[in-house]
Amino acid sequence: MGIIVFGSINIDLVATAPRLPVGGETLLGEDFFQVSGGKGANQAVALARLGILTQMVGRVGADNFGVELVNNLQASGVQTNNIFVDETVSSGVAIITVSQAGENQIIVIPGANGRVNQEDVQRLSNLLPEATALLLQLEIPTHAVVAAAKAARNANIKVILDPAPAQSNLAVELYELVDIITPNEVEAGQLVGFAVDGEETAAKAAEILLERGVKCAIVKLGAKGVFCATAQEKFFLPAFPVHVVDTVAAGDAFNGALAAALFEGKSLHQAVIWGAAAGALAATKPGAQTSLPNRLTFDAFLKEKDKLIPSLKRDGISR
Repeated sequence: MGIIVFGSINIDLVATAPRLPVGGETLLGEDFFQVSGGKGANQAVALARLGILTQMVGRVGADNFGVELVNNLQASGVQTNNIFVDETVSSGVAIITVSQAGENQIIVIPGANGRVNQEDVQRLSNLLPEATALLLQLEIPTHAVVAAAKAARNANIKVILDPAPAQSNLAVELYELVDIITPNEVEAGQLVGFAVDGEETAAKAAEILLERGVKCAIVKLGAKGVFCATAQEKFFLPAFPVHVVDTVAAGDAFNGALAAALFEGKSLHQAVIWGAAAGALAATKPGAQTSLPNRLTFDAFLKEKDKLIPSLKRDGISR
């Protein structure tokens, strides 16, 4: 038994420069690097590095980027037999310019990710009998996400949705197919129509998401912590204090560790602690998949931060 991730697989092409160029300007940059990304692939790597049997279902193009993306997933322990190589389109690419001040400009070419369709859902469906959970995001066509959630519901498989990129008009039917939804504060605000900037507004947003049909709403507030609500309970978890270098993929690390904890039979409380710990660890390193912790590092971090658990208990968190 394992966990399936159905979603995007991208290559990120990153250029750094003193500042962002204005229209029509040629600017000398400072550095260039390429890294594997895509929210789906990131979450698959996050799971596999924590020792969970993980299947990635998605698409890449028949190009060098596609080969590199699949190889990198395999190197992290992700099973890639159900990644389709689409010979009609390029792999998904994100072209990113970053200034010294941390500002960025991003152009995303969906490529093969934009071609994910019912054929991919069928490959996913064939795997569901051997799975315990399905992780979804919104970097592939929404109709494919809905179809995948329906297939998982029919197979009695838990559905965990990361509603990113943020959408204000998310398909109404999707909410009722989701067991756990995990927006960050920006995404939660897009979903509910008001700013989410702390525990109080996160609680209001979570209540609305529950009313729309999800069974559990987890609102990630970055350095402010995490708010979690179900019909039976509500609790707030303070963030683990770390030196933040780069928050890229911190949300993906959270979802991977959350799902890993539930897979191992942990309580919802402990799963949220795992998610917060993995997200905090990812924020201490630059990059997307390069920042995701392995199990040894993760377990050591939890042990080191164990002294914080009593204060978490006072806030309603149990181990």
